[in-house]
Amino acid sequence: MHTIRQRLTFWYTVALAVTLGVFGTLLYLERRQSALRELDRRLGLEVDLANRWLSESYNVLGRIVTTAGSRPSLDPGISAYLEAVRDYVVVADTSGNVLALSEASRALNADALQRLTAPLDTLRAPKEAGTINLEEGVGSLRWVALRVEAAGPEIGSLMVATPTSEIAFGPAELLRSMLIIAPIILLAAALLGYWLAGTFLRPVQNIMDEIEAISDGRSLHRRLAVPMSDDEMARLTLTVNGMLARLEQSFGSLHRFTADASHELKTPLMVLRAGVERALVHPGVPAEILQSLDETLAQLNEMTELVESLLTLARADEGRAPLAVEESDLRALVSDVVETAGMLGESSGIVVTSTLPDHPVRLAVDPHRIREMLLNLITNAIKYTPQGGTVDLSLADQEDAVSITVLDTGIGIAAGDLPHIFERFWRADPARSRTGDRPGTGLGLAITKWIAEAHGGSITVQSRPGRGTIFTVRLPRAGAVPIIPRGARSTPAREAAAAPAAKAP
Repeated sequence: MHTIRQRLTFWYTVALAVTLGVFGTLLYLERRQSALRELDRRLGLEVDLANRWLSESYNVLGRIVTTAGSRPSLDPGISAYLEAVRDYVVVADTSGNVLALSEASRALNADALQRLTAPLDTLRAPKEAGTINLEEGVGSLRWVALRVEAAGPEIGSLMVATPTSEIAFGPAELLRSMLIIAPIILLAAALLGYWLAGTFLRPVQNIMDEIEAISDGRSLHRRLAVPMSDDEMARLTLTVNGMLARLEQSFGSLHRFTADASHELKTPLMVLRAGVERALVHPGVPAEILQSLDETLAQLNEMTELVESLLTLARADEGRAPLAVEESDLRALVSDVVETAGMLGESSGIVVTSTLPDHPVRLAVDPHRIREMLLNLITNAIKYTPQGGTVDLSLADQEDAVSITVLDTGIGIAAGDLPHIFERFWRADPARSRTGDRPGTGLGLAITKWIAEAHGGSITVQSRPGRGTIFTVRLPRAGAVPIIPRGARSTPAREAAAAPAAKAP
């Protein structure tokens, strides 16, 4: 039971089963007592009728017990009436000896008959009732015993008994009926409960679907539709909308801060870099100062790269980084990137190869962004491939998409690091440092992922430590975001040049 709907259905069925059990038990007990009362009334009428027959016979005849045989017995003419009774009838004298039996009573064996007449030996009240189990095919009997006082001094008591199975639609039949009907009711209730739970939880499912669509970070401006009913769903929707509004404000403030900070840092960094570059070419600068200036320039270049990357991602988050899409030959782009990567790999002792189709692969893309994406992937591969390794960039033309694969024989990525490599500022290096043997900003793969998704594509990675890494970019034939005119593309250099002018009063 992994969903609320399943749990609601289960507990609804359990509650109904408990309710039916309690109701059935109470109904069974009440029906049993009612049936016993009904049976007692019938037996009471029969015993009263038999008592009246004995009393009237005594009043007419004066004596109804004969001693002609070996033992006293009821007069045959009078006992003939009692023998015709369908139930068990016993007439006893004041000492408890049997004087007359009905036909059903005479059919009992001696042991059963003794147990049947045992209540007459202990009769204290004028009328008593009870239940006795004779077993041996007879089963349970309900009896009513009466003290006879108007039928002569010889007759002491009278008993009438009948099987409890004679009860019309008795408790046993009721129990069997409930056991048959209860599973059907529970099954129908479970199905109905499952349907009702799904119906009532459908607004929650709609809210979940809407939140999943909004939680991508680029749709925080959307709001949930508030139901007209003033119930818990309406309150939940209003609460979620309030949370989305606060999140939108927070994300907007964060994105604006990142974009503004990156933009404001570009100009001073350019000024610092220009000053360092002029100092490097000045003839009067001592050699020890030149080394410090070289290190400063390297740090300035890294800071400039970081600022450019931050500005790109901030604009992408705000939807202000559209693509300048045009029909391009990806084979030419890949060849250009491989040529650049070859020079980078040569200095590190790494062989860069390529696998390209024999025909042009034309696709509507932003060539500047695609080149940036490929350079990010291949420089990352070179950075983490030891000397003597290889890096291969391949292009495959498929029916509905174009696939670009970057494969290296580098150090690989641990399985626990794979889910995080596209996160911003995250690096698999434990030190996560931007200095040392493998410097970087930790934003290259995040930008790469954005470029692939902006073209309607995707990027995946496969890697094993010590076995190398494979990055695969899949670009569909159609799916890039809205374009801007080719001549209106905003390049980093143009933005940097325009920045001072924009700030001028």
